[in-house]
Amino acid sequence: MFKKSLIIGLGILCCSLMTQAKELVIGVSMYSLSDKYPTYLQDAMERFDKAHDDVKFKYADANSDPARMLNDVENFIDSGVDALLVMPTDKNIVKAVGLKAKKAKLPLIIVNGKPKDEDMKYVTSFIGSEEIKAGEIQAEFILKQLNGKPAKAIILMGPLGWEAQIQRTKGNQDILKSHPEVEIITQQEARWDRAKAMEITENLLAAHKDIKVILSNNDEMAIGALLAARKIGLDDQDLLIVGIDATPDALAYLGQGLDATVYQSASGQGSLSAEIAYKAAKGEKVTQYNWIPFELVTPDKIVDYLNKYKE
Repeated sequence: MFKKSLIIGLGILCCSLMTQAKELVIGVSMYSLSDKYPTYLQDAMERFDKAHDDVKFKYADANSDPARMLNDVENFIDSGVDALLVMPTDKNIVKAVGLKAKKAKLPLIIVNGKPKDEDMKYVTSFIGSEEIKAGEIQAEFILKQLNGKPAKAIILMGPLGWEAQIQRTKGNQDILKSHPEVEIITQQEARWDRAKAMEITENLLAAHKDIKVILSNNDEMAIGALLAARKIGLDDQDLLIVGIDATPDALAYLGQGLDATVYQSASGQGSLSAEIAYKAAKGEKVTQYNWIPFELVTPDKIVDYLNKYKE
């Protein structure tokens, strides 16, 4: 009887140890890894993964396709992940993803793209930055550089309808509306894309030779704009160009055509979203809103911000 009880006890103990040793799996769906910024988010997540033996992060690239993102999420759920971590293709997809997560009883972590307020009921936690602040910082920098001089400006926008596109552009507009000396002559969608921004900017500079300011919703488009300016023979001092993200690519152009950028911490968003997804997968309580501030980056700060990508 004692021997039988011992065997049963050992069996229970083994099962218990196996349960404790179970590796958590986080399904990560990224909107597009052809854009630079999401790749830096993923790098930070991978660093968190390597530092924790009891969790594994699996990745899927939606390539900017909402239908593909939904399919990736379904595949993650079918494979038995313990939590979902999503950088959405657009804010309209959050509800659809959230309903799938709710049905599967999985925590849903959203990073970078803020959901609609009414869809936050499907979201366990959101990690991002207040997008309007980035646009305000850009516009304030431009005004300081112009110092009261009149100028015509254009805004290069991300995909229409994105929270980042809407709020960053609004931040530009809110600051500049009380400064009529800076005239925004057009706002055009370049979809975060360097080549598209280069094409648009080249056409605009050919049609409006008096453009002096380019405000870009992200760095890739800002780089495209400065390459367009160089292509048609404009000197770097002929234009004020400001981006957002402070990616390593952008930092290489800072002071050489790119006058400033606004740092959005990919490392901060990536590592914090990984940590929160990990905690949520373990059943721990997490904060629903997690804000990471933007920071102005000028040429004198290049080394400081390059070092952030080495942390």
